[in-house]
Amino acid sequence: MVTGINHLTLAVSDLDRSFTFYTQVVGLEPVVKWARGAYLLAGGDWICLSLDDETRSSPLPEYTHIAFGVDSEAFGSCAQAIREQGVTIWKENRSEGDSLYFLDPDNHKLEVHSGNLESRLAELRKKPYEELEWFA
Repeated sequence: MVTGINHLTLAVSDLDRSFTFYTQVVGLEPVVKWARGAYLLAGGDWICLSLDDETRSSPLPEYTHIAFGVDSEAFGSCAQAIREQGVTIWKENRSEGDSLYFLDPDNHKLEVHSGNLESRLAELRKKPYEELEWFA
């Protein structure tokens, strides 16, 4: 049985640029770095940056993205720091909680979000999605 998400690996075209972006702009904690990769922490979650010649050159058209949690008190300063880097915004927020949707240097779709599963479920109780079915 699955116990959680073990790690997330992102293909990057320039390791130093991505390492700087994820540690200094997004605020992930560096753990280790080598010639073709790095391990970073996002809270208790492990992120791997992996140098890859086949890295995408534009964002995928679908909605798939990575959302990083940010305390609501820190959201404003975090979002401002990210915007100051001249990132591309790929979506406007329409869900509960504060969110900023932006692209990383390799066009991976990212989000910083101040809500959590509990706040999202509370919002669903107030405004259910079409054909919503509860399991827990």
